[in-house]
Amino acid sequence: MSSSYFSPESQRGHSNSLPVYASGSSAVREKLALHPHLAPWWLRCTLPVPFFCVRSLRIFVLNPKKVQDYATRRFGKKRGCSILIFLVILTFFFIFALAKHFGVHDKPWPLLKDTRTLVFRREDLQRIWKWEIASGHYPSRKAIPEQIQLKDIPPNPSLPPRKTQIPSPLTQPATEYVTTTHGTGPERIYLDIQSQFPSVAYPPRPIPGSIADLDIVMEHCEFSKNKFVRDCLEVLRVGAGLDNGKRLRRGKLDDWKYIYVENADNTTTHRHISRQPEDEDEGSSNNRLRKARRQVNSDPDSGLVRRRNADLEVSPLSLRPPVNYKPYTSLSQPCDSENPRIFHMFWTGPFTDKPYLAILSFLFTQNTGLHSINWPEDAACRPKFWMWINPGPAAAVPNPNALKDMYDELSVNPWASPFLHPRFRGIVEFKMWNTTRELDGIEELRDEWRSKDLFNSGGNVINVNKKRAFTWNSSNNDSATSGSNDIVGRAGSESASSYDKLSVILSDMARFILCHRYGGIYLDADTIFLRDWEELWGWKGAFAYRWSRLPRYNTAVLKLNKESALGKFLFRTALKNNLDFHPMTITTYLQEAYLRGLLLRLPDALFDSAWLNTEGYQLARPPQPFFSSFENFFNTPIAQSAAPQALGFEGFFRGAYSYHYHNFWWKPFDPIQNWPDLGPKFRNGEKVARDNMGESGHNMTEDEGIKQDRRDLDWATVFKRTFESYIRGERPNMYGEWLVW
Repeated sequence: MSSSYFSPESQRGHSNSLPVYASGSSAVREKLALHPHLAPWWLRCTLPVPFFCVRSLRIFVLNPKKVQDYATRRFGKKRGCSILIFLVILTFFFIFALAKHFGVHDKPWPLLKDTRTLVFRREDLQRIWKWEIASGHYPSRKAIPEQIQLKDIPPNPSLPPRKTQIPSPLTQPATEYVTTTHGTGPERIYLDIQSQFPSVAYPPRPIPGSIADLDIVMEHCEFSKNKFVRDCLEVLRVGAGLDNGKRLRRGKLDDWKYIYVENADNTTTHRHISRQPEDEDEGSSNNRLRKARRQVNSDPDSGLVRRRNADLEVSPLSLRPPVNYKPYTSLSQPCDSENPRIFHMFWTGPFTDKPYLAILSFLFTQNTGLHSINWPEDAACRPKFWMWINPGPAAAVPNPNALKDMYDELSVNPWASPFLHPRFRGIVEFKMWNTTRELDGIEELRDEWRSKDLFNSGGNVINVNKKRAFTWNSSNNDSATSGSNDIVGRAGSESASSYDKLSVILSDMARFILCHRYGGIYLDADTIFLRDWEELWGWKGAFAYRWSRLPRYNTAVLKLNKESALGKFLFRTALKNNLDFHPMTITTYLQEAYLRGLLLRLPDALFDSAWLNTEGYQLARPPQPFFSSFENFFNTPIAQSAAPQALGFEGFFRGAYSYHYHNFWWKPFDPIQNWPDLGPKFRNGEKVARDNMGESGHNMTEDEGIKQDRRDLDWATVFKRTFESYIRGERPNMYGEWLVW
């Protein structure tokens, strides 16, 4: 259908030109063109319906031409267009605001909420960097962000000195601020760790006091540098001697040596080095330009994007004196009080096979001294495992007898009672979590946390009505379970549909509280140890690991130094942001403050080797085993079902420090033998668990034959039975050490 148009000549001075209409044009269109006020307000559009040739969908939309003509006649051409644009923007904002307001619990209005998180001034950020470096918590040669604007090179006691003490202007980047540290620490001796004849059946236990150079690990494992998880694991196991006499590589492997010890006899005394201000050279045009720029930007916080003034920290951050860094060989005893070796784990609800297996894997891999009755006090620093139990739902208030009730329940729980045996005393300890007590134990929170929301995850707040709060005791165990439809009453997760979200949010905060208050490393309860962590304890810095392919933190593993400046920063920042400790939000805190270097983001290959494969990455060269889903750990695909029994524990992501199977709390590790099988010493607990299975329809007898077992065992089942055979005394641990009772 033809349409009307104006001749171009009419725009070139021919004011008497008339509109020319193409042949066959509609009279209706001509009329509407001459009289725009007759145009309809609504236009009808038809959309074809798929698979129906005749049917079509009719949609009526507002005629923008009519609206424009009306606004122009009523308010004039310029004002009409401005009002029209304003109304369109206001409409979109209103729709978006309603969606946000009714779509989340805390109902924030868009564009009115300040999404910035930084509440500190640059002076405080500089003090945090200097404190952490002086305490030996930055054993890295990575550059300090220029935005921190350090003027003097800080001495670093955790780094050996460079060959050139004073940086040369020719080698330094063209910046007026310091981005390096001056090493004043002991010399590093990198180790070639291999099994020695005749002990080649098992890998050697790490040398006490050894340290992992995580800068080297990052070079071989960082996903952003296109490093494969498979290659990273090879470097990790070869560098640690986990190939135990079966080394296939020949030639020099110096680049793969990442574990070292410090030579305390070669320690440089601390010498403060200041950079000469480059502005003194008035003959340099660059220096004059920098001086002029500083005069213009007289604000000491210029370049920092901070929250509104009402949310800023008004007083300087209170820091204790820096920690006196001591090499391992200079300690009077193996354990350093400033760096306690405590593994923390948080659990809510009835004790099940999930924390049971986490503790077993700890005993199977870590240097606990259980292979000797008279453990020498100066042999090594034995790590401890603290299992924090939240006895009821996350929003419940524990009763005064909660601690006694907790131990009474643990003593009769078949999965927990074995670890109350005197042989594990001082190694495995159960602690009761009390939210009020732990929050009051943090100086940065105790006076203000009650005015905030406890259950804030990524800005989404779950409001818990205080009137619904109840006191938890053992009699509530049947009414407040994970199967409850009420999210407030859940304690644990039994299925994907009844997930205990409040406990997950609480654990996001609990991990920072535990590490900051007591020191140590936090691990999620869905974590299994795969090797000794000695060299990670030796690395004095803080770390978490990467969120798969995303440049974000995952705090399923978190090392944070006791009462550190970094911890104080995180708590004060989280407090100003309504106690949000979600890993993504933690990333924002550190990114906006330029403190990411103080919480090292390790590659997920070290703790979560299957994550990239489960999201469709690195499928061309996957590690062993290949998991396309985290569920493969519990239900191994039939095509790969021979691998768990044939390869066993030694063939599972060899080189990684741990494995994170990402929830699946409701799936048993061993569906056929879903009870603790730890031998005669723990027969009573086994009988209780077997009876419980019998009550649910699984009739088991003590003399069942092999025919009742599954033919193909999954990875989860192989792990459980491997760890249990170590406790029964039928095999040594992964380092060839037998448990001595």
